[in-house]
Amino acid sequence: MPVRICFVCLGNICRSPTAEAAMRQLVTKAELAAEIEIDSAGTGAWHVGEPPDRRARAAGTRRGLDVRGRARKVVLEDFERFDYVIAMDRSNHSDLYQLAPTDDAKRKVALLRSYDPDSPQDAEVPDPYYGGGDGFEQVIDVCEAACRGLLEHIRNRHGL
Repeated sequence: MPVRICFVCLGNICRSPTAEAAMRQLVTKAELAAEIEIDSAGTGAWHVGEPPDRRARAAGTRRGLDVRGRARKVVLEDFERFDYVIAMDRSNHSDLYQLAPTDDAKRKVALLRSYDPDSPQDAEVPDPYYGGGDGFEQVIDVCEAACRGLLEHIRNRHGL
């Protein structure tokens, strides 16, 4: 059974699909695509069914990431399906922690940047939605660094 990861931000159109794309690229390069399943979702339902923000897709294309998918809202079943429910910021983390139906589910919730050893404690992935294009480039940098740490953690913990 594969290790399953769900990245979560507010609307599932900027940060979480970018983290999903960054992790997918790392997993593919490590030849672990059969062992690690990756998805993303949002805590809010404003953009359900929409593709990622065009600026996130454009920044991803410039950096060789395939930022794709359709926005969806987190559901209770995600806590059963996924081994890791990874929040982009403290607000998302709090929402997920409150939504998690069991103590086991709560233990699956973590901040993405907690996997980046060079990141300050409780650091967040900044939300680029209301900013300019540079914010999307920064999100890619942050997600790539943290996803490298997350992949290392998963490889060590699950013997991959």
